[in-house]
Amino acid sequence: MSLIIEVNKLCKCYKNIEAIKSVSLSIKPGEIYGLIGPDGSGKSSLMKVIAGVLSYKSGQLNVFGQRVDSEASAEIIKAKIGFMPQGLGLNLYPELSIDENINFFADLRDVPLAEREERKALLMTMMQLTDFRHRAMKNLSGGMKQKLGLICTLIHKPELVILDEPTTGVDPVSRRDFWQILSYMVRHEKMTALVSTSYMDEAERFHTLSLFYQGKILAQGEPDQILDSIQGWVALVHSQALFVCVQALSTQFTQVNIFGKAIRVVAYDISREDFEHQLKSILARCPKSHYQIESIDLEDAFIGLLRPKNKDQTVKPALDATKPNSIFDTNTLMIEAQNLTRQFGTFTAVDQVSFSVQSGQIFGLLGANGAGKSTVIKMLTGLLKPSKGKGQVSGADLNSSGQKIKENIGYMSQSFSLYADLTVVENLKLYGQIYAVPKKKLAKRIQWALQMGTLEQETHTLVGSLPMGLRQRLALGCALLHEPKVLFLDEPTSGIDPIGRQQFWTILVTLAKQSGVAILITTHYMSEAEHCDQLALMQAGKVIAQGSPTNLRQQVSDALGDVISMKVNQPYAALELLKKAHYDKAFLFGKRVHLFSSQVAQTQKKVLALLHQQAIEVLDVQHLPPTLEDVFVHFLESNKIQPTANLKPKESSSL
Repeated sequence: MSLIIEVNKLCKCYKNIEAIKSVSLSIKPGEIYGLIGPDGSGKSSLMKVIAGVLSYKSGQLNVFGQRVDSEASAEIIKAKIGFMPQGLGLNLYPELSIDENINFFADLRDVPLAEREERKALLMTMMQLTDFRHRAMKNLSGGMKQKLGLICTLIHKPELVILDEPTTGVDPVSRRDFWQILSYMVRHEKMTALVSTSYMDEAERFHTLSLFYQGKILAQGEPDQILDSIQGWVALVHSQALFVCVQALSTQFTQVNIFGKAIRVVAYDISREDFEHQLKSILARCPKSHYQIESIDLEDAFIGLLRPKNKDQTVKPALDATKPNSIFDTNTLMIEAQNLTRQFGTFTAVDQVSFSVQSGQIFGLLGANGAGKSTVIKMLTGLLKPSKGKGQVSGADLNSSGQKIKENIGYMSQSFSLYADLTVVENLKLYGQIYAVPKKKLAKRIQWALQMGTLEQETHTLVGSLPMGLRQRLALGCALLHEPKVLFLDEPTSGIDPIGRQQFWTILVTLAKQSGVAILITTHYMSEAEHCDQLALMQAGKVIAQGSPTNLRQQVSDALGDVISMKVNQPYAALELLKKAHYDKAFLFGKRVHLFSSQVAQTQKKVLALLHQQAIEVLDVQHLPPTLEDVFVHFLESNKIQPTANLKPKESSSL
């Protein structure tokens, strides 16, 4: 079998910066190949080189058997490639309608008119965009923009599609639709796909993947192969003496994190028996504690691979783990929203949203771009007055005390808010003055922020040269200099590597549970939502579900059952067979097929027999609880809310 892509010891530099460092990989026909890693790891540069839009310094690149080493050779392969760059709709034209954008790209690719109309009708039906064909691209939601971008990429029937973070910022339903459509195209049009993502929970959807970090490949292969190559275990520990237990576990293990109401312990290079023996020995000193052990996931595997490169950055509690949890009243109401509504002309951006956050609680607001999350935060931070409804933050009324609210909260926006040409300590001094921290107190608070963010060695470093994880910890320190009891965080971990994200969340959990800070956070990472005490799922300006992660998953489990996950040797054939047998909610996860069942044993028996009759081999079977993505999709479908056009004025689209 000839390879679609062969990369051998490829290097790419931007002046003196090595973006790709001797990378080698190969991609077979009909494969969905994933590049997984944080922002700045080199994924986009590699994809642009493969697409023929960037040159490279050294190494070899063959695409469709063609050596690509010049502009002329790159032009030869471009007709067979569809390339979708990173960013919501960045390959599209805002003023053109859906129909006009598709026609433009079809004409650009010389697609005959009759073929264009037939293919356009097929793709628009698959993407559920037919009813919006005359709507301008600028008025579409994030998920719809990405679907339109995918249509424009596929309109000329490419043999290879290169998709750079196509699911970033879109809702879970659109994400699942995207993967189903991509699988369909690979199956029925013999297409090959190279896809990048920073979402570790998407890694299992790939046939083969490479884990990227700082321009290098840490590991590559099938998801199960990568997991099998790293010996590691996870324990979820429940204890009534939470911080006593954290302190005890931290003496033995380096990766100990408070995870909602549990403690998550990860250990590498150890047998399950030895891990359990160590746990039992430690937990004997922790009253009323129990645990469950499971295998590591791909994010844990990524962190395990990064450990040798981050020996001085072990993940541990940021503050004193022995500090008691009784220094604040957990019943104190710090944030309250009562039927908050915000309208822009005839468009309702936020529609009767209600929730509350107590002292020491982490509240997660989940939803896609355009769901209304940032507008909610604008109202709660005093930047926008509600059109209807009422609420309070730290005792200050939203409708009459905007300035008082601003003085009493900490806030981190989606965009990076620090000054790149100032040093770490200069940024801290500047924000201390902005927040009017008394001079006698400021030096002490700056030292606290440096210690909290492990920035003591970076005091005189220019912020522009810091890694993303350290910059975000500095931004958090700046937001906390005046010791606010309420903290608003708008997607603070976007683009940070897994170790940096864990360290950031360790700080947040410690601030909440030990200092009583009430935290409201938005995130696109479903795995991060597990850290939250309570969640509100938003779509089209409404809260469609609310509760703890455990409670929401249980509601889905009660309604749909658990997931039967089967690794099969013919995933596409297995999926089609199950669909024909009326298992309508079956879907692909790489080489695994997932389906819900309220009667797991009976369904599994029937499905295995059905697959056996068609000579489809089942390599293994797992029973899994619903994920938070399953939760989001279930409630979205239950409420019959579909991602629709975002008609919000441009100036109000972000905070």
